[in-house]
Amino acid sequence: MRVTTIHGPHDIRLEDRPDPVIQEPTDAVLRVLAACVCGSDLWSYRGENPIRPGQPIGHEAIGVVEAVGPEVRSFGPGDFVVVPFCTCDNTCVHCRHGMQSACEHGGIVSGGQADLVRVSQAEGSMVRVGDRGEQPEASMLPALLALSDVMATGWHACVAAGVGPGSTVAVVGDGAVGLCGVLAARQLGAERIVAMSRHEPRQRIAEKFGATDVVPERGEQGVARVLDLTDGVGTDATLECVGTGAAMDTAFEIARPGSTVGFVGVPHGVELPVRTMFSKNVGLAGGVAPVRRYLPELLGLVLDGSIDPSPVFDLRLPLSEVAEGYRAMDERRAIKVYLDPEEA
Repeated sequence: MRVTTIHGPHDIRLEDRPDPVIQEPTDAVLRVLAACVCGSDLWSYRGENPIRPGQPIGHEAIGVVEAVGPEVRSFGPGDFVVVPFCTCDNTCVHCRHGMQSACEHGGIVSGGQADLVRVSQAEGSMVRVGDRGEQPEASMLPALLALSDVMATGWHACVAAGVGPGSTVAVVGDGAVGLCGVLAARQLGAERIVAMSRHEPRQRIAEKFGATDVVPERGEQGVARVLDLTDGVGTDATLECVGTGAAMDTAFEIARPGSTVGFVGVPHGVELPVRTMFSKNVGLAGGVAPVRRYLPELLGLVLDGSIDPSPVFDLRLPLSEVAEGYRAMDERRAIKVYLDPEEA
């Protein structure tokens, strides 16, 4: 099979490797019908994360089950499934408390940008779409693929920050997760949603998803603009969807005293402004999204047409051009790249 591998900064290759096999009785092997490049993959691509040269990369995938281990009883060959990027048994104490991303037996999908991928803890992780052996229409694949990570992650930011009906929300970050945070905030009943973005194509998607205000300024100017929009009060809930120190500082500066910052950006070089948090009584919650917790509800919302996160995929490429997909996202020519293994 073909699988995407990383060999060093800016060195992405599509290589032939042996097909994955069932290694544990809880495994499944999936034929990938759609995969994508995540903003978090760019940390490794840019050399910000340690890598093992030649390691497979990619953690978002949807597709059809090829084989299952003997302990996987709810799924079989031919089932179309969405796979959370963080796998879980969905039965351990952490899973039972809704924190499947910290499952005692879980892990992260590895090598999802491929023709085939092995899924650990398949029984607890995978969610079937439709009946046994049924497949959704091709037009639904982008929206379903978004549920494997970015839509659930944006939703988690909202839940962590306490977004609710009538609230004023600010979203720091205009990548796919931030845009999905806008969409989630609208669905959860926010009355006012401020999208902080200086890129016009992303601003348009934010407005389509429900943003009522767009703030292109950054740093002190951005903070001043948001405070002006809220009559100096600040936002009831703030989503930090970047993972940098500057983004985190902005989030705390615009947060209303007594509110919470929901953070889902993978932290790099972040030092928390503890004195600001203390003086304003602003909390911090979030982290790795427990995708499996939200997946059934989000799947229902996609299938009934209540939400459509597919516009975050603004560039579609065959898997053979995956290296160009990474370049496009790194250079901000694309928000999120959809990879089609079946396209020649």
